[in-house]
Amino acid sequence: MKNILIIFLPLLMVLTNLPLADGELTLTVADVKSSDGVIRVLLFKSSDGFPDEPDKAVKSASVKIEGNKAVVTFKDLPQGTYALSVFHDSRNVGKLRTNALGIPRDGYGFSNNASGTFGPPSFEKAAFQVKAGQNKHEINLK
Repeated sequence: MKNILIIFLPLLMVLTNLPLADGELTLTVADVKSSDGVIRVLLFKSSDGFPDEPDKAVKSASVKIEGNKAVVTFKDLPQGTYALSVFHDSRNVGKLRTNALGIPRDGYGFSNNASGTFGPPSFEKAAFQVKAGQNKHEINLK
């Protein structure tokens, strides 16, 4: 019995230290009002920088609009908690256009279709889990 433990204990230690398998996230952005410009997507792993600091996002993308939707896939994502912010950059200027009161002129949205009161939702409201394998998420623009 002792010999079996000596053989299997190192194997068990190696197996428990294996990294978790990566996931793939396919995001569909729906309810895009026009095919002008692109959909800009930011993927965050924490509240730091969420929802509008591209340099703090773990992944970002500019996606072509086809019909009234856009689709993007992020590959090789470690399993964990993430949140998305998206906006329709209809004039391809690289930022969300707003009016004098700060109200967005183009469509925008967040994972879980979360919304905030007088501003964007918190990271926690928009947070979702990426697991090993394929994950799908849909955001409807406001």
